[in-house]
Amino acid sequence: MASDYRHENGEGGLKDKVVKVRRCAAVVKGGRRFSFTALVVVGDGEGKVAWGYGKANEVPPAVNKAIQDGSRKLQAVCLEENPSRPGVRTIPHVVEGRFGASRVKLVPAGPGTGVIAGAAVRAVCEAAGISDILTKSYGSPNPTNLVKATIEALNQLRSKTQIENLRGVKL
Repeated sequence: MASDYRHENGEGGLKDKVVKVRRCAAVVKGGRRFSFTALVVVGDGEGKVAWGYGKANEVPPAVNKAIQDGSRKLQAVCLEENPSRPGVRTIPHVVEGRFGASRVKLVPAGPGTGVIAGAAVRAVCEAAGISDILTKSYGSPNPTNLVKATIEALNQLRSKTQIENLRGVKL
């Protein structure tokens, strides 16, 4: 479940969203020793997005490590801007991503639709700068797998000019 923790980073104006924080307990002589892992989605809101994973003995350092991990792995995503409404973005075509037992289907939506998605998929779409999209997830509801499947689906996107160049035809 995504939390409302949002952080504006000074370098490059990156936005991040904490998707999941998990607690792990190791039983030692004096009792239980807890450690935490954080899954964070990082993006610039202009078409670049990545996920990061961090582990630490407390939550804030785990989140900071995850943000650093994600900001190192940013990938560009092909988005389509609505000509009648500048700043409103969707995806150019239907795409499906898979990771583990999770599948995510992303469908372009008309202007004013908004982001129709669950918490993990919504975090990725908002970090990438997508404002109108329909999504459906199948299989495992594991947030880690859903985030990875969504980013894999976004990496499959191609613009009309990219497809023309690949095929060597004018559409």
